[in-house]
Amino acid sequence: AGTVPRRRSPRSDMGRGLTLLLLPLALLAAPAQAEGGAVAAEEVKIEVLHLPEVCSPRSKKGDLLNAHYDGFLASDGSKFYCSRTQNEGHPKWFVLGVGQVIKGLDIAMMNMCPGEKRKVIIPPSLAYGQQGYAQGKIPPNATLIFEIELYAVNKGPRSVEAFHQIDKDSDKKLSELEISQYLKEEFARDGKNRHPSVHDEILADIFKKNDHDGDGFISAKEYNVYQHDEL
Repeated sequence: AGTVPRRRSPRSDMGRGLTLLLLPLALLAAPAQAEGGAVAAEEVKIEVLHLPEVCSPRSKKGDLLNAHYDGFLASDGSKFYCSRTQNEGHPKWFVLGVGQVIKGLDIAMMNMCPGEKRKVIIPPSLAYGQQGYAQGKIPPNATLIFEIELYAVNKGPRSVEAFHQIDKDSDKKLSELEISQYLKEEFARDGKNRHPSVHDEILADIFKKNDHDGDGFISAKEYNVYQHDEL
């Protein structure tokens, strides 16, 4: 089956993930977003196939989700994507509500809990629109059906909890020393051998992309790119 998300190289994934102060998990990226509000009345239809007896926590914007899903064309039922055939069959990790998947999936997976299964129908305006996605074998104006199984809901990379974890002296800003220590801890946790220069390159990249006022610190405002949190 065709591949819906673009797959980055492991080095590229690691650099992007740590730049966001996130473990180097394989993230989904949607190569196309929904078309503008031309068909604003269209919406995602959600059918809950299985709901766990204990349904908690429920997903919200900015959370880090782990899920498997299959994608089908509504027109003929043909499968165009299966996450189980990607990444050695491991479930996909992505941040909800920030455009790492198509808009319809961001909507469809809100308020979902681990163990829940859903079948969702996504209109073209919230998928690949008039242009379609030829690489993924998705024609123009295609309505898509996804069957989703959610495995985990974790705090996202820009959550309040993550900020406080890095901010050791609780001064509401992240110093180079604090982020350097955080990177060392994450490197130790994932157990991969890296040249020492990798740490310095990623640390410099983090400050280049996040220290907008150039004061040598990443403030709560500069860090908090996902708007659901307040510091």
